[in-house]
This record gives sequence, C-alpha cells and structure tokens, in this order.
Amino acid sequence: MHLGKSVLRLKFIKKRKKLYSKHASFSFGKVFSLIKKNFSKKKILVGCYFPSNFEVNILNFLHQVNKKKFTVGLPIIKKNYKMTFRDWNLKEPLYVNKYGILEPRKENFSFKPDVILVPLVAFDRNLNRIGYGKGYYDRALKQLSVNKKILTIGIAFSFQECSFIPTNQYDYKLDCILTEKKLIYSKTNENFIFGRRSWPIRM
Repeated sequence: MHLGKSVLRLKFIKKRKKLYSKHASFSFGKVFSLIKKNFSKKKILVGCYFPSNFEVNILNFLHQVNKKKFTVGLPIIKKNYKMTFRDWNLKEPLYVNKYGILEPRKENFSFKPDVILVPLVAFDRNLNRIGYGKGYYDRALKQLSVNKKILTIGIAFSFQECSFIPTNQYDYKLDCILTEKKLIYSKTNENFIFGRRSWPIRM
C-alpha cells in the first residue's frame, strides 16, 4: 500500500532534518555542463532558491553563477498561490515572507528563467517531487514551460528518495535531480537534458 503525499511529506521533512549534513558535497559542475549543452546563448537566466528548513545549501552555486555573469533570481510568493522569479544580487538584503522564506525586494525586476533549481522534500526515480503542499512550483513551472524551453533540476540529498510518489494532473515532473551521489534522469528525457533535442515532451 502506497502512502499519501501528506504522510510522505511529514516523514521526509523529519528525515531531512535528522540526516541533514552541511558537509555533503554536490557536483554543481554537472549543472553548468547541462546549461552549456542546452543553451547556446550567453545571457542565461537562472532561477534558484535561498536554502531554509534543512534544504540543500546551494549558496556556493549562487556564487559560481554570479561569477559567470548569469542573471540570478529567487522566487517571490504572490497572491492566489502564484510565484514569480525576481533578480537578486548576492550583496542585496533579503526579506522574510509569510512562510519564513527569504525573498528579494518586490521592486526587483521579474523574469522567466531558462534554468530552475528546485528544492524538494522527497522525490522518486520517475522524477516526481513532493514540496510543501501549496503547489507554487508546480503552477510556476507549468506556466514557464509554455512556449519556452526550460531546464528544471531538483536538488536533494540522496536519502530523500522515495520508492513511489502519488501524482495527479497538477504535478510537474522535473527534468533531472541532482544529489550528492549522482545526477538522476530518465531514459525518455536523456536526449533533452544532454542537449540533443530542443524540447521536452510534456503530457
């Protein structure tokens, strides 16, 4: 019998807190390799997240992106469960939203990222994810992927892998997931994430 999302969410939030390690080494060079293979333009727009609640710390990646002169943005929560990405310079202050997550100023310009690093609570080998249950990322990613090629990369510890995650028509399947051990992707989207075709097939 498979567990429901709410039960899995609570289970893996506790597990992430218990097993979290700030010393885990992630090979973000793989992310830059995917960017190079998928996008020929130089001005890459990257959507990231500011780590909280024992999420994988990607601050080192943010510094690397900044050095490459890519545009970096963080999510901002809006009304009606909507989310947008607004540019952020690492030297700028951040502000706490109603969920206790840090956001850039609402005056910063919004943009549609080419690449998005997605935090998660749990994932399975089919590239499904569980977030915090509000659906912000699912809505945003679906909207961003309309008429635009985007590359979505889940970031998680390997112990966040779940054998099966129940899904519905509102869920958005990621292109790949990076853990401290490996880059996980499916055979059906292998050509896409390694830059050998221009568009993923979304059902």
